[in-house]
Amino acid sequence: MKLKADLMTSEDMRRALKRMSHQILERNQGAENLVLLGIRRRGVPLAKKLSDNIMAIEGISVPVGELDITLYRDDLSAASEEPVVNSSDVPFEIVGKTVVLVDDVIYTGRTARAALDASSRFGRAACIQLAVLVDRGHRELPIRADYVGKNVPTSRNEMIAVQVEEIDGIEGVKLYGE
Repeated sequence: MKLKADLMTSEDMRRALKRMSHQILERNQGAENLVLLGIRRRGVPLAKKLSDNIMAIEGISVPVGELDITLYRDDLSAASEEPVVNSSDVPFEIVGKTVVLVDDVIYTGRTARAALDASSRFGRAACIQLAVLVDRGHRELPIRADYVGKNVPTSRNEMIAVQVEEIDGIEGVKLYGE
């Protein structure tokens, strides 16, 4: 696949995440009772950035956990014969909390569904919301994000690549296609 477009720079990502942080605070009337669960891999650093933004805005530290959804995927056998399973790291209670699941891209909605299933093993949250940096459309399930950094209409044969400093050494969002 070849690069078709640079969709977001590091600065664009920073601005989008800051806006999303404000939206999360507005909708939830502050950061009390709020926790963030980043979906491995790139959802985790994005969740940490949202938490840092909330700390800068409200002065409240919002806990961030890491959610591994591998075993909850409905396409597990298609993804790999021997999937790599990492453990989730949720070192706090989510029972009765407002949980914001954080991911880099929403596409079919299947990852979000798996994250809902995975998060339920930690208890019953009062409310679960979804924050994504990029919404590319093409939902196969009735799931939508509550907070979106950028909507990018794509075709099914295109691919969105989110790059984060912590994993890729660079930040940005790119669109690839044929």
